[in-house]
Amino acid sequence: MPEGPSIVILREAVEALHIKGKKIDFADGNNSTIDTDRLIDQEIIDFRSWGKNFLICFEDFTLRIHFMLFGSYLINEQKKTPPRLSLEVDTNVLNFYACSVKIIEEPGHTLYDHEADIMSDSWNAEKAFDKLKAAPKMFACDALLDQNIFSGSGNIIKNEVLFRIGLHPLSTMEKIPESKLKEMIEKTRTYSFDFLKWKKEDTLKKHWLAHTKKICPRCILPLVKEYLGKSKRRSYFCASCQILYGEMPVRKSSSILIN
Repeated sequence: MPEGPSIVILREAVEALHIKGKKIDFADGNNSTIDTDRLIDQEIIDFRSWGKNFLICFEDFTLRIHFMLFGSYLINEQKKTPPRLSLEVDTNVLNFYACSVKIIEEPGHTLYDHEADIMSDSWNAEKAFDKLKAAPKMFACDALLDQNIFSGSGNIIKNEVLFRIGLHPLSTMEKIPESKLKEMIEKTRTYSFDFLKWKKEDTLKKHWLAHTKKICPRCILPLVKEYLGKSKRRSYFCASCQILYGEMPVRKSSSILIN
């Protein structure tokens, strides 16, 4: 699933086409969720990113594209499979695949709280802290995937941040020291911009310390792979150096040591 930094890259790539202020010449796609004819001759007011959502803004409504688990896009190129949505604007073609497409009857700037977006200039760390404290039973692995707290954070960011700050994914908010919570918030923000830099360089995977890895670089012990929390997303962690704050919950499935 594309995470917040990847959506920022998409937004910047589309902005570089200089099609803001232009009208959509043609719209089509393999979807039944929107009337693509409505988009034709509509002037693009803005492009925005919020978390994992890419927004194409018009005067009275917004086209929201969410890339789900396997979504992708191509600019001035196309795959053999039909796109979920294809837009032609001033000789440029935007193709979106395997994504959720929705029209929202509101202007884009009113839709979302950008203080929750980890990539936004309006990011508010104090708000994130208050939200974490208001959910005492929440696991750390779920908190970092909660889009109301860390909009744009996904599984890669979750695993890398928890490893880098030495926090077990099943630690609960009520047991984690406040200093560690603040460190988690700060590292989520800073790692997201590292993610953006490395993604642009095509070196992101080279910098992974835990995600999909087999050996802890600190302890030189096998990492654990397990589907944890309410989200049941893959967690890669070190049972030795990532501290558990709180009691270990009883789980039906056993841990998998990555050899």
